[in-house]
Amino acid sequence: MAAAPPFIVTAALEDSAFDWFDDLRRAHFPPERNKVPAHLTLFHQLPGEHEAQVAETLKAACQAAAGPMAMTVRGPWSLGRGVAFRLASPDVESLRGRLAQAFEPWLTAQDKAPFRPHITVQNKVEPDQAKALLEALQHDFQPFEIEAVGLLVWRYLGGPWEPVARLPFGETR
Repeated sequence: MAAAPPFIVTAALEDSAFDWFDDLRRAHFPPERNKVPAHLTLFHQLPGEHEAQVAETLKAACQAAAGPMAMTVRGPWSLGRGVAFRLASPDVESLRGRLAQAFEPWLTAQDKAPFRPHITVQNKVEPDQAKALLEALQHDFQPFEIEAVGLLVWRYLGGPWEPVARLPFGETR
């Protein structure tokens, strides 16, 4: 029997921020490779066979949150063959740290690595194409604030992701 597909956990962004990043991603990501919407990944691979435990841990963390969490979009950053925006948020970073402790036995090397919050808007292009976009995005860039309003849970399907749950911060159900 095949293992259950793993889960990916991302931050749910406020609508206007999501739309802005997703528009950039659709404009600059190679269409044949753009299988998922713009996202801020907190965990790349949590075990699908532990769905109940993963769900309970995430729900409890979201219910314990006071509400939306402020994030600063610090600026565009070169990925070499793409561009991402760096983000900073003590609240999101603290939440991610607590969740990493809870999920520690299941974390992959990628999820054990230091958390560097970012949203990728371009990837897997030629370096000069990435450099041109980076320069265009850096021109007149000013840091700005957005909010994470919850967590999104996805099932990884070998390329595309299937939405599983949207868990708002600070809501009890």
